[in-house]
Amino acid sequence: MSLSHRHHRCGFAFYLKQHDVGLIGTNLTNEVSWGLYIANFTYLVGMAAAAVLLVVPAYVYHFKPIKEIVVLGELFAASSIVMAILFVMVDLGRLDRFWHMIPLVGSMNFPQSLLAWDVLVLNGYFFLNLFIPIYLLVKFYYRKEPNWKVILPFILLSVPWAVGIHTVTAFLYNGLAARPFWNSSILAPRFLASAFCSGPAIIILIFQIIRKVSDLKLEDEALFKIAELIAYAMFLNLFLLASELYKEYYSATVHIEAFKYLFQGLHGHNQLVPWIWTAMAMNVTAFFLFLIPSTRKKFTTLNIGCLLVIIGVWIEKGPGFVVPGFVPDPLGEIYDYLPNLLELMVSFGIWATGLLMFTLLMKVAIPIQTGKFTHVSYVERTYRLEEERQQL
Repeated sequence: MSLSHRHHRCGFAFYLKQHDVGLIGTNLTNEVSWGLYIANFTYLVGMAAAAVLLVVPAYVYHFKPIKEIVVLGELFAASSIVMAILFVMVDLGRLDRFWHMIPLVGSMNFPQSLLAWDVLVLNGYFFLNLFIPIYLLVKFYYRKEPNWKVILPFILLSVPWAVGIHTVTAFLYNGLAARPFWNSSILAPRFLASAFCSGPAIIILIFQIIRKVSDLKLEDEALFKIAELIAYAMFLNLFLLASELYKEYYSATVHIEAFKYLFQGLHGHNQLVPWIWTAMAMNVTAFFLFLIPSTRKKFTTLNIGCLLVIIGVWIEKGPGFVVPGFVPDPLGEIYDYLPNLLELMVSFGIWATGLLMFTLLMKVAIPIQTGKFTHVSYVERTYRLEEERQQL
């Protein structure tokens, strides 16, 4: 039994416990009502949107090294969307509440509800990132040329849709006027910039593993080009964050309390301070590793940079973003939040489910991509087996 399969089953067992008692089984409270689940949801939406960094060079600029792996990148985005939706589902507490978000069955409160918009754009993006690679893989399987007049409009649509899914996610936060930490007009570009760092960093590591364990031909130039794009995105991410910090600290209004809680502690509550400064150090270090060609084109430093980006952006965009939005509460009180074992295990289970899904998709996609599994080879193998059976 694979490791991801065992984690998947373990996470499901913990989720059944949560389903019995509701969110009271977690460390979430009325004061801090979003925690680890929504932090992972926000991060994973960014990972899914990052597929656009492969789609644009491959299909718009016809950059051959990336064009050979873009199908796998789109399947990675589909797996990320599944994980993101699962995190929303577990954050509902009980699964029977999910029917409210089903069109024509429940009451989605569309178009007033931003959550309804989020459900629609996530499912639409999931459809695009399954339909496009499956169509292309079927054509590869039958060794036929894809009909680009049919598929290209969907490919081009996936680019603004990728921007849209993370924009709507940002609007979920910055539309809340009573939460000044989130109520920022540059939140959507901040989200997109950080997404174009973390998602491609994971893709670089995954594709190196795939190259080692399969016959897939993957040029170094493709990975180095993705790393270069990460450097630009990380600069934008750090610049936008610095702009936000300048605005808060220079104006020094009452809204600065959440920033103080995150970056320097507030009235003795400083549990997030070492986390956010560690994340900042990781992101700045990774930026220089990706920016300098000699370190970007050396796999040791490239992989270190990818790990720093993945962890740094998760801290900044996850607990470093979600939790401070609730501090202090409307009464001026401060409630610290740390996830408990149940939340951790359910989260591990969802990550394991997504990785298992991606692994299964790769089991089919890679043999088709490499030409090992085609309709011709299938017919030949079937014919040979039939001959052997007749001889027996």
